[in-house]
Amino acid sequence: MAVKVGIISDTHGLLRPEVIGTLKNCDYILHAGDFADEHILDQLRFLGGKFYAVRGNNDYYWANELQYSLRFRIEELEFLMVHDRYDAGRQAAQADVIIYGHTHRYAEEVADGRLWLNPGSCGRARFGGDVSFAVMEISGREYTIQKVLLS
Repeated sequence: MAVKVGIISDTHGLLRPEVIGTLKNCDYILHAGDFADEHILDQLRFLGGKFYAVRGNNDYYWANELQYSLRFRIEELEFLMVHDRYDAGRQAAQADVIIYGHTHRYAEEVADGRLWLNPGSCGRARFGGDVSFAVMEISGREYTIQKVLLS
């Protein structure tokens, strides 16, 4: 049976009901930074499922408990999560999947056998981009990704 992973970033103080509805049904929730409000972090922690989060450039004094990069494993895949893709650095070499945010634009590419995934911004639409997030289903080393667009 596949494990369901909700992947979000750049909420910037807004956690939409549609996003909450999807995340409640996930085994894991990943947030790639820029909560911009401690309340969002608290809401996500209480949704259930295993929760991983990193600190973004807009997560100031209140986010001291969050790391800037985080490594973890889901099923048979090694994950690295950072807010800004350029912070992945050498750590990316040991990861199968790199999750990042910051640009507010959805991106999904495989490079050097690694998946680089930016779920986009699921808070407010910024920089002319869409409001989006991702849902990943993992079974062993196999995965599928669904891009979720919100209006």
